[in-house]
Amino acid sequence: MASAKQKILVTGGAGFIGSHVVDALLQAGYAVCVMDNLGPPTHDGATPAWLSKEAEVLKGDVRAKEDWRKALVGIDAVIHLAAYMDYHLDFSTYVKINIESITLLFELIVEEKLPIKKIIAASSQSVYGEGKYSCAAHGNIYPSPRTPKQLSLEDWEQHCPVCAQVLAPLPELEGDILTPQTPYGISKLASEHLLFNLGQRYNVPAVALRYSIALGPRQSFRHFYSGALRSFAVNVLNNDPIQMNEDGEQVKDFVDVRDVAQAHLVALQNSEADFESFNVGSGRGTRIIDLARIVAEEAKVDFNPSLNNRYRIGDSRYSLMDNTKLTRLGWKLEHSLSDSVRDYLAWVRQFSNLKEALEKTYAQLKEEGVLKNL
Repeated sequence: MASAKQKILVTGGAGFIGSHVVDALLQAGYAVCVMDNLGPPTHDGATPAWLSKEAEVLKGDVRAKEDWRKALVGIDAVIHLAAYMDYHLDFSTYVKINIESITLLFELIVEEKLPIKKIIAASSQSVYGEGKYSCAAHGNIYPSPRTPKQLSLEDWEQHCPVCAQVLAPLPELEGDILTPQTPYGISKLASEHLLFNLGQRYNVPAVALRYSIALGPRQSFRHFYSGALRSFAVNVLNNDPIQMNEDGEQVKDFVDVRDVAQAHLVALQNSEADFESFNVGSGRGTRIIDLARIVAEEAKVDFNPSLNNRYRIGDSRYSLMDNTKLTRLGWKLEHSLSDSVRDYLAWVRQFSNLKEALEKTYAQLKEEGVLKNL
């Protein structure tokens, strides 16, 4: 248990991952301050009911230096989760929120000689881009994204750029070549570089946690860009067929949000984590069609998938993470994929406009040229 004198600032602490991190910190005996702008699409301006009443809450924006200044008073460590996510066309916002926020934090630490003992920042699996693959003839390959033309031909797999053979996906390791392919992924990699550069220069231990796809309760149904579970849940709760992209054979790494929250405690309490990046994933690959089957089972409805050959431009076919580095520090998985699905379904049933939100998101994706139909 931590001393009650140790106070942790959690930016984005009212959100999906953030609120679970807050719960884990409070349970471990820390005092917690949350800074969150409480804005859309995740929030509606008010503190959500799921955020613990034991946490101090400051409404603030990580793009505003004065908001950081107020939030950092009396703080011992920072868990920086506030971020701009998904794929949007206002590309500059990724820089302003995901990158500049790191510089503002360090500016205040240096200017005011703040005694911050550690910073843990949220990174992402997106820094790996398409990931790492193996070709039987040409070894390890870091392929480019599948082209719109390839996808329009229903050629879903990654191919060797030399011999055109289908590539076999490999789990991503922290030391792999990093080739992010989206503004979000690029901003997260840049923020890692700044975090470690400034942390080492000014002697502030820093850790970057690269999340895979976190699942579980409190995951906003307003964000559909990166979450198959959210759209599948809307389908089953409205008695519609489960609709999935491509052929349903994509493989992703899903991890329960409560296990993700515990990773922050491991990083916070272990000096061996300092100035390191860690994969935070289950280490297991799950086919999208199998996730859909679990959703149907947990919702107690017939499994009725719809493979309509819809696809997303820029989406990766496989995303596999090796979590060995983090487990060596004592982190372990406590929740199954079925746990995540069951608890998410129980949580999301309280909302009434799920289908409307899903259809609005699909329309926006199509308008932006991200979601395509054959």
